[in-house]
Amino acid sequence: MKLTVLGCTGSLAAPGNPGSSYLIDTEDGQPGILMDFGPGALAALQEVADPSDAHLVFSHLHADHCSDTTSLIIWRRFHPTAPARRRNILVGPSYAPEHLGRLGGNGPNDIDDISDTFDIRAWNGRPVDIDAVTVAPYPAVHPAAESQALRIEHKDSGKVIAFSGDSAYTPTLIDAARDADLFLCEAAWGPETDENTPTGMHMSGRDAGRIAREAGVKKLVLVHIQPWSDKEATRRAAAEEFDGEIVIGNAKDVYEV
Repeated sequence: MKLTVLGCTGSLAAPGNPGSSYLIDTEDGQPGILMDFGPGALAALQEVADPSDAHLVFSHLHADHCSDTTSLIIWRRFHPTAPARRRNILVGPSYAPEHLGRLGGNGPNDIDDISDTFDIRAWNGRPVDIDAVTVAPYPAVHPAAESQALRIEHKDSGKVIAFSGDSAYTPTLIDAARDADLFLCEAAWGPETDENTPTGMHMSGRDAGRIAREAGVKKLVLVHIQPWSDKEATRRAAAEEFDGEIVIGNAKDVYEV
């Protein structure tokens, strides 16, 4: 599998780095899988893949993880020469059709029906098969309703990409990341948490390192770090807990597993 970072900044887009959005290529000839689709993601996607032929899975539906979906749907419907020629799979919270439909609605009481371009499914606590991989949800701790961490496992090779989504520290993240070849973990609070940090929302670099150690991951990628945070200090904090490979995620990074 190949993972391309379309964007991985925290809570909002940053110069040169869209909001949370990743493209996973699983097999030659099969559509890629978009994992979250935050602000600026469509522009980044145009550089590397066909926006009209990609599946889409969501960890949760805060704006920094889904707001460019409306633009993606416009591309898929109205591109003059390369619109979508089939419905791709979209998996997310149970209220995704209404939430995403309101983003594209024409007024306060209008909900755009996006089922013309996506085959919409809800997680409901169960794994979903998408072509060559199985995507499994794990409950996260975050204010957004039905927030999930995601585990993507290739059916033939057994390779695993794990994604914390947005979450405070919780043992279910260890289950999601167990023995993962690549673990994308948020570290929105920077190096450490303290008594002034809101609870039940995000993690620090130290938290991310602890999960990586307890899960036995092979490579930790720190993501969802706000533009004003010290990224190198965040990496050092993670390294105090985890002695494996740690990198700071950046837009346009590519990882092969």
